[in-house]
Amino acid sequence: MTQSLLILVSLATSAWQGPNPAIQQASAQDRQQMLDQLKITSLRPGANGSNPQAPNYANYDESKANPFPKLPDPLVLNNGKKVSSAKAWWNKRRPEIVELFDREIYGRMPKITPKVNWEVTKTTEEKNGDFAVITKNMVGHVDNSSYPAVKVDILLNLTTPADAKGPVPVILELGFVIPPGGRGRGPIPGAPVPTGPTWQQQVLAKGWGYAVISPNSIQADNGAGLREGIIGLVNKGQYRKPDDWGALRAWGWGASRALDYFETDKAVDAKRVGLEGHSRYGKATAVAFADDARFAIAFVSSSGEGGLKLHRRNWGELVENVAATNEYHWMAGNFLKYSGPLNWNDLPIDAHELVALAAPRPVFISAGSKEKGDGWVDAKGSFLAGAGAGPVYKLLGKKDMGTIEFPPIETGLMEGDISFRQHTAGHTPGPNWPVFIQFAERYFATKARR
Repeated sequence: MTQSLLILVSLATSAWQGPNPAIQQASAQDRQQMLDQLKITSLRPGANGSNPQAPNYANYDESKANPFPKLPDPLVLNNGKKVSSAKAWWNKRRPEIVELFDREIYGRMPKITPKVNWEVTKTTEEKNGDFAVITKNMVGHVDNSSYPAVKVDILLNLTTPADAKGPVPVILELGFVIPPGGRGRGPIPGAPVPTGPTWQQQVLAKGWGYAVISPNSIQADNGAGLREGIIGLVNKGQYRKPDDWGALRAWGWGASRALDYFETDKAVDAKRVGLEGHSRYGKATAVAFADDARFAIAFVSSSGEGGLKLHRRNWGELVENVAATNEYHWMAGNFLKYSGPLNWNDLPIDAHELVALAAPRPVFISAGSKEKGDGWVDAKGSFLAGAGAGPVYKLLGKKDMGTIEFPPIETGLMEGDISFRQHTAGHTPGPNWPVFIQFAERYFATKARR
């Protein structure tokens, strides 16, 4: 295996193999460089999610969860005037919200990014369960002529039904792709053991295809890699500025480049491509879906802080946790300000406005049970973000969730164009895949194969 592929395998498995001291040290140095740019001398510590005896143990008491209950109004302009028409939303208010997310939260995507040349490295006719499929293994070679010292090759697999009579909808997952000659990652310790058909088989049963893109082949999931990957390539190996993009937006950029490819592949109906991601990739899914209106539908699973959890909520993961050395690289440098010297309510926007940027397209918000280990992501905080985006969807002629009351667990709010369901399993999207597929079928309007 080549050195570059070994690095990709290492990055893809680091989340459950434990921290790498060299990467931790380099990440801390990069983060300190950003703090120096911002002239910040100290930050508040995040919540402790593992030790109930710790003085900063994560809060799971709803009576203490809402210290800043007043959210920014997504339909009020910066000058205080209310938006009352779709035209005003698109021409005035939405651009304001985009600018705030770009500057303060996720960082600015460069106006010009390198071209990606997709190469099909292998085509396989195979079976997935009972389904005959065609799988294409692909590498997206990012043009690095502007800075040859950084090389970026994006890994993407696309699978479509072998007997399809024409282009089919595709669900694109931000997930894990095995590099050519690489080995599978194996089970994650403590993860629920899946039963029944896989999500891919459930998708195939509808006559759709599926694809998986490797975020870590686009941008490393650590601060040490910020001078490499697509961010380092565009920055020519230099440190980021405070409003430069972070890894979440970079991963979303890569997903959009996959969609560019789908638009050229006759097996794919590129107008019916859904995007799915879980945990940190749920965060990236929410960002990518807001950024690229070509994606038809999104499944945002257990995204937590930095995703669709309200920043102003004191529950589980906090702004301070995402500002820590192991996560700050997901965000713009400016995000660090809100864990000291500023506070959460100083943020000019919140996660409900990220959902609003997806309007009028359908989005499914998912989370697991606190009792089974998904309390950290704050299911109610994500529900409230969905509810808070409702006025924008209604303004654009779509349906909100129909309630602002947090529903009982396993009660899906599926009638609107913003949907929500909390399942009784833990930190996994698994139990909500059938629900999402049923939701997506409304919009894809295709018949089941069987």
